[in-house]
Amino acid sequence: MLTDKAGLVTGAGRGIGRAIARQMAAAGARVLVSDIDLASAEATAELIRRDGGTAEARVCDVTDEAAVKAMVAEVVRLWGRLDLACNNAALSRNEGPLRHFALEHFEETIRYCLTSTMLCMKHEVNAMLDAGGGAIVNISSNSSLRGQANNAPYAAAKSGVNTLTQSGAAEYSGKGVRINAVSPGVIRTPGLEKLFAENPTMADLLSRVAIMGRLGEPDEIAHAVVFLLSDRASFITGQILSVDGGAAIRG
Repeated sequence: MLTDKAGLVTGAGRGIGRAIARQMAAAGARVLVSDIDLASAEATAELIRRDGGTAEARVCDVTDEAAVKAMVAEVVRLWGRLDLACNNAALSRNEGPLRHFALEHFEETIRYCLTSTMLCMKHEVNAMLDAGGGAIVNISSNSSLRGQANNAPYAAAKSGVNTLTQSGAAEYSGKGVRINAVSPGVIRTPGLEKLFAENPTMADLLSRVAIMGRLGEPDEIAHAVVFLLSDRASFITGQILSVDGGAAIRG
């Protein structure tokens, strides 16, 4: 599906990002694995190479525009162009009632979830236009669709990612760059497994969020991303695809 394409995935050192990078490589892409933690990025790249794929690992703080520009330039240096990108990196350190939320934590959440996505898209689009086109998938969240109590800054940031995705699609799809987003529901990530270890009742509670009555797996998000990046989605742009076991339509 992605044979000989050159791509990158941010926040690919673990969890959903790692699954996306591995599935992109399995579909034939050459993947730059980016993460703020180089050791975890290298671990993902090694898994890809072990499976017969092509990957390189690089460290990148996606809130630093110079670092983002260098990351995109590195893909072009390695493989001559940038065809595919998945902007997955995000960070939300605090949860709680909005009236108690510190301004610094709100601004940090916006910076690491929304501003970072804008910076990545800016430089990815430039590289893709130079290459004659490409495809971008941003990772959103179901919290962006209806809001989320005690997590308002993250929900607001991810809602911004949705609008940024659609605005970018409106600007560049006519020039050969498709831009979509995937909105995950509750996915079994290392962070979630840690929560379950600390509070075993949460596993059953969160499993009931989806109509399908179970948690999602990182590979289920990755398969959706690979589809949207591929030519099989050649007439799809500006869309927010919920991969959530039906949670978004629960009454």
